[in-house]
Amino acid sequence: MSDPTAEPAQSFPDTGEDFAALLEESFGAKDNIEGSVIEGTVIAIENDMALIDVGLKSEGRVSLKEFSLPGQDSELKVGDKVEVFLERMENKNGEAVLSREKARREEAWEKLEEAFKKEERVTGHIFGRVKGGFTVDLSGAVAFLPGSQVDIRPVRDVGPLMGTPQPFQILKMDRRRGNIVVSRRAVLEETRAEARSELLEKLSEGQVLEGVVKNITDYGAFVDLGGIDGLLHVTDMAWRRIGHPTEVLNIGQTVKVQVIKVNPETQRISLGMKQLEADPWEGVAEKYPVGSRFTGRITNITDYGAFVELEPGVEGLVHVSEMSWTKKNIHPGKIVSTSQEVEVMVLDVDPVRRRISLGLKQNMDNPWSAFVEQHAAGSTIEGDIKSITEFGLFIGLEGGVDGLVHLSDLDWNKSGDDAVAGYKKGDTVKAIVLDVNVDKERISLGIKQLTEDPFAASTEKLKRGTTVTCTVKAVRDNGVEVTLPGGWTGFIRRSDLSRDRADQRPDRFAQGDKVDARITSIDAESRKIGVSVKALEIHDEKAAMAQYGSSDSGASLGDILGAALRTQEAERAEADDDDSPDSPDSNEDGAEKSSSGEAEPEGDSAAAEGEADKDA
Repeated sequence: MSDPTAEPAQSFPDTGEDFAALLEESFGAKDNIEGSVIEGTVIAIENDMALIDVGLKSEGRVSLKEFSLPGQDSELKVGDKVEVFLERMENKNGEAVLSREKARREEAWEKLEEAFKKEERVTGHIFGRVKGGFTVDLSGAVAFLPGSQVDIRPVRDVGPLMGTPQPFQILKMDRRRGNIVVSRRAVLEETRAEARSELLEKLSEGQVLEGVVKNITDYGAFVDLGGIDGLLHVTDMAWRRIGHPTEVLNIGQTVKVQVIKVNPETQRISLGMKQLEADPWEGVAEKYPVGSRFTGRITNITDYGAFVELEPGVEGLVHVSEMSWTKKNIHPGKIVSTSQEVEVMVLDVDPVRRRISLGLKQNMDNPWSAFVEQHAAGSTIEGDIKSITEFGLFIGLEGGVDGLVHLSDLDWNKSGDDAVAGYKKGDTVKAIVLDVNVDKERISLGIKQLTEDPFAASTEKLKRGTTVTCTVKAVRDNGVEVTLPGGWTGFIRRSDLSRDRADQRPDRFAQGDKVDARITSIDAESRKIGVSVKALEIHDEKAAMAQYGSSDSGASLGDILGAALRTQEAERAEADDDDSPDSPDSNEDGAEKSSSGEAEPEGDSAAAEGEADKDA
C-alpha cells in the first residue's frame, strides 16, 4: 500500500539529447554513416533531380543521369527504393550529399575484384573517347580500354560498339588509385580460338562455304567464315587477271568460296572463288590453234612484253621480240598501250603451263622479205651509217632495216681500227649486198667489194710453183720475211731456207739480200704468200735428173749435177760470146774443158744417184 502523504511523481518533457541518442542508436556514429552506402526512398522528382529520403533530418538530391546508362533515359519513379552513397550528412543548404554513381561504383568494385581474381569476363559499355583509347562503364566503375585492345585488327570506326554491351577481360586494377584497364581483344581472341578449333575440325578441302569480306589487302582479302578467317588470294578470285582485290570485292560483302587448303598446324585456310566457275583453259588448244589470228585487249605491260586477253580468264604473252620487225631494244610501252585492241597471231599454246605465246609483228609485212625481193645478193645499195661498233658498221636501209658491214669487208688492205678510221656516224655510203638471211633478220654488206681486189690482180702472175727472186726484208728467229715482185710480202720458214739442215739458219741472210725461191702457197683471204728455197732446190734437182740421166742409167749424182752446171756455164759463155764476138775461141776452150770432166768413177755415180732419190 502506498504512502498517501507522498508527493506525486514529476514528468519532464523530451530534450534534444534524447533525440540524438535515439538517432545514434538508429544509424550509429556520424563517422560510421558518412562514406557508406545506405538505402533511401524516392519521395519526389523535380526537373532532372530526384529527392531521396535516407532517414536523416534532411533529404538529399541526386541527378537522374546517375540512375541511367549513358545515352539512355532514366526510368526512376516516386516510391522506388534505391541505394545511394552518403558523402556528407549535410551541405551548406542543410541537405544530405548523396551519390548514386558512387554507390554503384562501390558495388561494382567488389564484383570486379572478385571477377579479376577468378579471371572471369565482365560486361560493360563503351561510352567515351580519351587519349590513347576509350572509357568503359563496368556497372558504375569507369575503366580504360586502350585503342590496341578494342579488336583483333585495327578498327577505324568504333561507332557501332558505343553504348552496346560488350564482354571485357580485366587486365589490371588498383582500387586505391581507382584504376582499371580492360581488353575486348583478349575476349575476342579467346572466343576466336575456340571457334577456330571447332570449325577447323569440320572443314575439308573442296568444301563450299559462305563468308563475309572482313579486310582487303593488296594481295587478297580475309573472309570471315563464322569465327575464323580464311585468305582469298587475288589470283584465286577470278580466272582473269585482277590488278587489285577491290575490283571484285568490297568490305562487308557476302561471298561464296571454296576451301582450297587447310593447315591444322598453322590454322591457316586458303580460299578460292574462281574454282566455283568453269575453267576457261579447258580445250584452249582447240580454240586457239597455232597460226590463227585473233583480236584481244592489252591488260598488262611489263619490261619483257605485253599480256593480251583473248577471252575472260585466258591471256597470252606478246614477247617484246615479237612486237616489231625493226624496233629492237625498246620498252613495250612505247609500242602498245594498256586497254588497246590489237590483232595477234598464235605462235605457241601450252595448256599444261597455261601459257599462250602471241605475235604482233606477224600481222605486218616483213621488211626483210621485202628487202630481199628488191635487192638480191650482189646488188648495190646506199644508206647512212647508224652506228659504229667494234665489229663493223650498221647501215640504215629502206624499210627500216639495218645492214652490217663487217670489219673484214671494209677495206682490202686495212683491218681493225684502221679500217673504220675513215668513217663516222651519219655518213652516206654505198655497199654491195653480200647475203640476206630472212629468218635471222640479218643483211650482210660489203664496201671493199665495190672495187677489185688488188691482191688478186697483182698475184695473177704469181702462181703456185713459180720461181721468183725475193729481197730479204727482215730476218727473224723462225724464218726470213721477203718482198716479192709486185711489192707483196712473203715469208720463208726456217725449215724452208735450205735442203741442207745445216744451212737452215736465218742469220745466213741479211736485209737486202737477193734470194731465189719457189712459191708454195697463196692465201687470198689472209693475203699471205708462202715461199721456199728448199722447194726450189728439190725442184731443180728433179729437173736435172730428168734431163741428164738417173742412177738407173749408170750416171752418178756428180755426173748429173756436173753436166747441168756445165750446160749452165756454156749457156752463159754463149751469151758472153754474143756480147763479145772477138773472142770465140775462149768460149770453145771453156766448153772443151767442161766436157773433159764428164768421166767419173761408176761407184760414186750410183751412190750420188741413190742419195738424190732419197732427198727427192
